[in-house]
Amino acid sequence: MSATSRPSRRRRTALAVAAAVTALAVTATACGPEDDGAGGEPSASASAADQDQKKRDLGLPKDLDLPKELPSSLKDLEKWRDGEWKNWDRDEWLRRAKEFINPVIDDLWDPDRMHDADGNDRKVDDGDIDDGGSGGRDGTGEDEGVTDPTPSRVRAKPVKRPYTKASPPVGKVFMDTPEGSMVCSGTVVTDPQHPGKSDLVATAGHCVHAGRNGGWFRNVVFVPRYNPKGLSAAELGKAPRKDVAPDGVWWARQARTTDFWIDNGSKTGGKGAPQDFAVMKVRPEDGSSGRSLEETVGKAATVDFGTPRVKTIPSLTPHGYPAAPPYDGTKMLTCTDKPGRLTLDRRQPTMYRVGCSMTGGSSGGGWLSPSGRKLLSVTSVGPIEGGWLAGPRIGKEAKGVFDAVSE
Repeated sequence: MSATSRPSRRRRTALAVAAAVTALAVTATACGPEDDGAGGEPSASASAADQDQKKRDLGLPKDLDLPKELPSSLKDLEKWRDGEWKNWDRDEWLRRAKEFINPVIDDLWDPDRMHDADGNDRKVDDGDIDDGGSGGRDGTGEDEGVTDPTPSRVRAKPVKRPYTKASPPVGKVFMDTPEGSMVCSGTVVTDPQHPGKSDLVATAGHCVHAGRNGGWFRNVVFVPRYNPKGLSAAELGKAPRKDVAPDGVWWARQARTTDFWIDNGSKTGGKGAPQDFAVMKVRPEDGSSGRSLEETVGKAATVDFGTPRVKTIPSLTPHGYPAAPPYDGTKMLTCTDKPGRLTLDRRQPTMYRVGCSMTGGSSGGGWLSPSGRKLLSVTSVGPIEGGWLAGPRIGKEAKGVFDAVSE
């Protein structure tokens, strides 16, 4: 689905610019240059322990070798802030998952800034759909290479409010992109490495990375159970933070998506959609080392990487915070429908498709099983005119992404 962004308030923009430069200065310091922002050589006195601490502060793996050419001057930092990070060096350093950098900026995402963000979604039209024949990649799978008739539109329904620990473990994902601040949706998922104490969020690849012509998005956060009382847009602008983000703001310290999305994904159309899946590992903005995300929210869905056949699934229930008209991104909505099949790329697994009226902003939201305990997909694309949603069948490629973040 295509995304548009409305201009933020001037004061908020100025604060965001200042915060972005501050964050980049911290990043540059972590890599060696230690000066006042006017350029300089790496300090020989910086100890390995200092570097390790900086990596921990930024949420980077301890064994990550940082490039020596990170920008250090104010001019370089401004260029990076304005988008130079998309294709910064010849090795495309920032395009690979292990180099995702997302330092915490306290209070950057306040209620006003959250409200100003727009849906980061992708639309397809009939020309993107492969509706001929069957056989798929290996010619044998009954779901491969097949497109079923367009499903009937299912009207999205609001999730019961207020959102509590009994509600689906869903929230909003906010990020800064070259086009402005955007929103998606995400779901808390279990982590086998930390049973009962997961800090993992499943979302769409296009909610963290721009695809083949871009790089990683910045200032990526997850807000579980956003707006639990269902306040209106006008009320949210005046509401205390606890009524907007009752479980806090959680910054992505790691993010990964599939190589297929990075190499093929695009802002419009269906390219990259069959593997449009991402996982984030998050940490609380306030730096508390107490409860995990799963403990805070009260539940998490288990990701099903088995790509079950369509005929074995009685129904799927996408969740999300649609932000494009007729919705405004303030409420969690859901649809339930028997899934069909959609083929956008015959070289890739056929996608799940359901009837649903949700619009931009619902991207990345989890598709839950009838029990609500399993996540089988995330919202990737929908048609220009609305009416249905499609999500990838998350198999071995997605599991590789998940395992890399979990471990």
